[in-house]
Amino acid sequence: MKIAVYPGSFDPITLGHIDIIKRASEMFDKLVVVVSVNTAKSPLFSPDERVKMIREATADLTNIEVDSYEGLIIDYCKEKNIKILLRGLRAITDFEYELQISQTNRAFSHNEVDTVFLTTSLEYAYLSSSTVREFASFHGDISRCVTPYVAQKVYEKYGYEHKV
Repeated sequence: MKIAVYPGSFDPITLGHIDIIKRASEMFDKLVVVVSVNTAKSPLFSPDERVKMIREATADLTNIEVDSYEGLIIDYCKEKNIKILLRGLRAITDFEYELQISQTNRAFSHNEVDTVFLTTSLEYAYLSSSTVREFASFHGDISRCVTPYVAQKVYEKYGYEHKV
């Protein structure tokens, strides 16, 4: 069985993330979407809230599992006996960063974990979770960036109602 892990902060999950998840779900027998818990960051949503949003956004996909993990993603892969990491790329700048991370993960996993890259669909190439958060913090309409459920949760975090 081909299993891949798609790690990220997903704070919040965007339509770009969902695009990658849907396409990857067709390539792998199972895709585990892992909310990475980074104690050095101050996320808008708790890990449990992000897991819930991802589950809601991917409810129609039968081969998706959602989890959260605090620590190195290669340790998660080792614990679960998964050999493939999936990462999305929006631009060349993403590639330079992701290439270095993938090489580091491979080296520190003793060549056990490889990374597969999927390029984001052009319609989502501009999209990032940080852009969504910033736009929403100024009462911007984020309905083109996230699902209606996620949009409502983001607006609630910023303390206002927005028609979704």
